[in-house]
Amino acid sequence: MQMGRLFDSYGPRWILIVGTIVYSFGLMVTSLSSQYYQFILSQGIVLALGASAVFNCATNSVITWFFKRRATALGIMVSGSSLGGVVLPIMMDKLIPQIGFPWTIRTLGFMFLALCGISCVTIKSRLPPRPKPLRLSDYLSPFKELKFTIVVTASFFLFWGLFLPFNYLILQAQAAGIDPTLVPYILPILNALSIPGRILPGFFGDRLGRYNTMIFISALSGIITLALWIPGSKSTAAIIVYGAIFGFSSGGIISLLPACMAQISDIREIGTRNGVNLFFAAVGALTGSPIGGAIIGGGENYLGLQLFTGITMLAGSLLYVIARTVLVGPKSARV
Repeated sequence: MQMGRLFDSYGPRWILIVGTIVYSFGLMVTSLSSQYYQFILSQGIVLALGASAVFNCATNSVITWFFKRRATALGIMVSGSSLGGVVLPIMMDKLIPQIGFPWTIRTLGFMFLALCGISCVTIKSRLPPRPKPLRLSDYLSPFKELKFTIVVTASFFLFWGLFLPFNYLILQAQAAGIDPTLVPYILPILNALSIPGRILPGFFGDRLGRYNTMIFISALSGIITLALWIPGSKSTAAIIVYGAIFGFSSGGIISLLPACMAQISDIREIGTRNGVNLFFAAVGALTGSPIGGAIIGGGENYLGLQLFTGITMLAGSLLYVIARTVLVGPKSARV
């Protein structure tokens, strides 16, 4: 949330540089970790701060340069993280047996230092820096707008269930007796389909309406979870098909989220407003996985987790329907 505010005040340059150094340092420290608390500090805090700085600057900078094709541009930009989600699991699976976990993580640290270094010299904002004093009211005043409050609440519910299939589908497939040689590739499959899933919904969002597309793509995520993942829990084909479709639809949610927020925001405050929206989305993502683990308990019954995922995604979609109604009423419109 604070990263967005800093972006509005000072632009992306120095935030990107500091974020890149912090992110790479977090990976290096992770490679040295051996205790649980050390992983929490290095990966859960240091890495998260660096990633937040880089992602916020990249997202908000793209928003300032585009209007008519904003969702498409954001989709292309965030599709890079899905490409990383395809490459990194396979890369780590091959490197760890050869050079060990510590040097694998250090290799990633050097790689991200180089890649994010390119971002530091290429990413710019169209808007000039506008330094302002830090005021708590700047974070609270947007909640006076009903449409903002509904969208932020929708983001929380969507992210409450969004990452559960990414975290638990592999475990569920193992419990269902899926071929062990196939299981490691389930996550890359999800991320591979997330690449077009982040680009195409943005393309259609610019033409059919970003809120219209978000409603469809988030409802699709909830429906296929309830209609395909639950009855197909024991089927290899059903699990792979579900992973592919959910990877596509979840990618659309991630790319459309900032575009929908930008549509109801003053572009000069986009960092702060996007930061608040992502803060509540992050709270949903942070609490969703532990809740999912608590629902499963120590057993191998994933029905409760699947229901929780599907219901939260549909709740988020319904809230976007309400937000759209607040914006233009029940009439048909490209919004």
